[in-house]
Amino acid sequence: MQVDREKDGLEQYRIPDAPASLYYIPNFITPEEEQHILESIPPNKWISLSHRRLQAIPTRLSNTNTLLASPLPNWLAHPITDRFKDLKIFSESPHGGANHCLINEYLPGQGIMPHEDGAAYHPVVATVSLSGSLVLEITPKTASASPTEDQSSSSPEDPTSSSPSEGERSSNPPTQQKTPWRILQEPRSLLLTTEPAYSTTLHGIPSVHADTELTSSTVANWDRISASTRAKVAADGDRNERATTRISLTFRDVRKVS
Repeated sequence: MQVDREKDGLEQYRIPDAPASLYYIPNFITPEEEQHILESIPPNKWISLSHRRLQAIPTRLSNTNTLLASPLPNWLAHPITDRFKDLKIFSESPHGGANHCLINEYLPGQGIMPHEDGAAYHPVVATVSLSGSLVLEITPKTASASPTEDQSSSSPEDPTSSSPSEGERSSNPPTQQKTPWRILQEPRSLLLTTEPAYSTTLHGIPSVHADTELTSSTVANWDRISASTRAKVAADGDRNERATTRISLTFRDVRKVS
């Protein structure tokens, strides 16, 4: 992948029809790199939740949102975090780079409720998509969408508790509002969320088998996705069929490390 190495190189990837701090890079990794990562994910470390499976690399956070310091494995560091450094994505984070990766597996039809990532992390999230494609929905955060006191105080890591996993804080807004931003995440793409979008929006994935009504007027990153993807979506009746399991690699810098 060829990217601009200049200090402001990310600007060319900014999503124009979305909050100004969201960026999308198609083909961030190659098909060969994608396959190598998929084959390197440990098969015996999955944690099963009600609607998906996940892994936390190198470890899960503690009840106090502290990470036990340990380097990311080479199959994640090369080439992904190397390219983060080239783009200076985490250059202003406490540790100067991503120190944690949450791996989520979404089978066709699976999703996740709208949530925010919270204060345990530096406000930069870099998500690399593997294998399948789907639509991420982003909504503005309102006062009524703030987590409850119980959600904020319980362990964010414990899949058996009522709170979300790995620092994610869920939202239960009283009314359903129309989603203003939809982002189609292709295999091998990178979606980067920074401030102010990190703190002012919620993100979630609808639990559907097909993403529908996908056009230039409904998909914020329509002009950033590949021409072949746009053509396929149009040929399928403005739909993205989720026929393949999608794996997401979500990289963050955990603030507290021991």
